[in-house]
Amino acid sequence: MISFLSKIGSFYYREYKLNLSGFQDILTNIIFFFVSIFIFIFSIGPEKETISLIGVGIVWTLLLLSSTLSLRKFYQDDFENGNLLLMRLNGFSYGFISILKTFSHFLFVQVPFLLSIPIACILLNIANDKVVYLFASFAIGSLILSCLGSISSSMNLMNQRNFLLGSLIVMIFSVPIIIFSVGIINMEKNFYSLMSVLVGILLIVFSINPWASGLCLKLSLENN
Repeated sequence: MISFLSKIGSFYYREYKLNLSGFQDILTNIIFFFVSIFIFIFSIGPEKETISLIGVGIVWTLLLLSSTLSLRKFYQDDFENGNLLLMRLNGFSYGFISILKTFSHFLFVQVPFLLSIPIACILLNIANDKVVYLFASFAIGSLILSCLGSISSSMNLMNQRNFLLGSLIVMIFSVPIIIFSVGIINMEKNFYSLMSVLVGILLIVFSINPWASGLCLKLSLENN
């Protein structure tokens, strides 16, 4: 048990070092996020009421688009340099590898966006009472996006021609997440009921992720 936990600790330490050395990729995603916000502001105009009204939808849309920029490297680098095979030889099942990578993506890609939300809310003139709801919805919704990203990225390992297909899959299946997440913020009276729906979606996607991603990883490694 201790040996298994040490392997997990070594995995996340390695992920930390890789993301730290590739910090420019995370920074590029954050810059894309804020530049897109400024483009929306300039295109809408100086009307603060209009920006405030649609600000939450803008934030969620840009968070979705920004997070898809990192999907190509979700499994691709580990697949090409043989780290996925090494993890398998270390006793990790394919499904457990997908769970580890999903939480890694959440920690090192989604959490920086989570920390950027207050600044985005200031730029878009979003009311302070809605920031808390936006935090809560994105904390759950971003983990759902990471699960969807795991599935689509593992599928892309068998599709070397069209990497945009994975991003398209994530965007299509993210529509319900955005609907309920924005609904949580705009319908405060139904906060707990809509949050329960969002948690339910998370549980469903999280349970599917190890099976679907693990199968794709297995097929990719066996046919490599």
